[in-house]
Amino acid sequence: MNISVVDLFCGIGGLSYGFYKAGLKIQAGFDIDKSCQYPFETNCNAKFICKDILQVQASDIVKLYPKNTIKVLVGCAPCQPFSSYTFKGDKQKDNRWQLIYEFSRLINEVKPDIVSMENVPQLLNFKKAPVFQDFVNNLKNNGYYIWHKIVYAPDYGIPQKRKRLVLLASKFGDISLLPPTHIKENYLTVQDVIGHLDKIKSGETSKNDFIHRASKLSDKNLQRIRQSIPGGSWKRDWDDTLKLDCHKKDKGKSYVSIYGRMKWDEPSPTMTTFCTGFGNGRFGHPEQDRAISLREAALLQSFPINYKFVKSPEDLSFGKLSKYIGNAVPPKLGEIIGKSVIKHVKENNYDKK
Repeated sequence: MNISVVDLFCGIGGLSYGFYKAGLKIQAGFDIDKSCQYPFETNCNAKFICKDILQVQASDIVKLYPKNTIKVLVGCAPCQPFSSYTFKGDKQKDNRWQLIYEFSRLINEVKPDIVSMENVPQLLNFKKAPVFQDFVNNLKNNGYYIWHKIVYAPDYGIPQKRKRLVLLASKFGDISLLPPTHIKENYLTVQDVIGHLDKIKSGETSKNDFIHRASKLSDKNLQRIRQSIPGGSWKRDWDDTLKLDCHKKDKGKSYVSIYGRMKWDEPSPTMTTFCTGFGNGRFGHPEQDRAISLREAALLQSFPINYKFVKSPEDLSFGKLSKYIGNAVPPKLGEIIGKSVIKHVKENNYDKK
């Protein structure tokens, strides 16, 4: 279809790849991190532009759209300032709030036909931060029809219990996300997605797949994971000698999922920046005595097995890739959003452009 997409905050291409798989043309992606260039350009068949969003001008974007095309502008601003871990106190002075306002600025200047934004649900907390309401009001003032909702990822075939705020806005008329494709009875599970992979140990890399690599656990953490059961917690399962001092404090007692194992027969927990670390959440493998590997994290994020993250094993930085995978928009969600845009354009008979 005659629809062109530009992605702000594109990262390694999760959102853009989803749009690309839906059948849309990705013109370019902007990101401040140059190391995202290879995966973005290789998988999304699009140009990567390394530039701080604060320095991006409307002219940088407008020239990317071919003539007589439906212009789509999408983005997922880095969400750390909105996460449940940092959404405390007065965060309005955090400079990272500015990224959403920069997105609004570029909408005003570029005047795209369709806008999509994906972010964490905490962004709806208007009392602590008005940034999302300001974003919506700006769209309304510019004549957009707006839809937004908190989306549960398993409803769309994504094997993790991820909740995300999705916004769609259009100049053409009412727009919304496609209805769910899955119900609880046929949610994809951890077993469905990673159960077939080679068995590896803590600190090992599969001989058949250099992305299937697990972080190395200390002797103490090996003892801990051996006493952990799928879906259990350190509070119930561990000997007292293995518990950390912070676990014994009242505040620490509430974090029962850290140092936990996933369950085979359920979607995984939400992938995060630190999703390959055993001590950062319920990121222990259901069966093997290790944290999930980079490949497992990518598959749980719905990246396909053939997604090219780096050119070669020598280019692989474990910490960086873990961060990129955890921060990405699940490509499957991007594909659903892309298909929703196509359906909307067809229904409004605007493909005639």
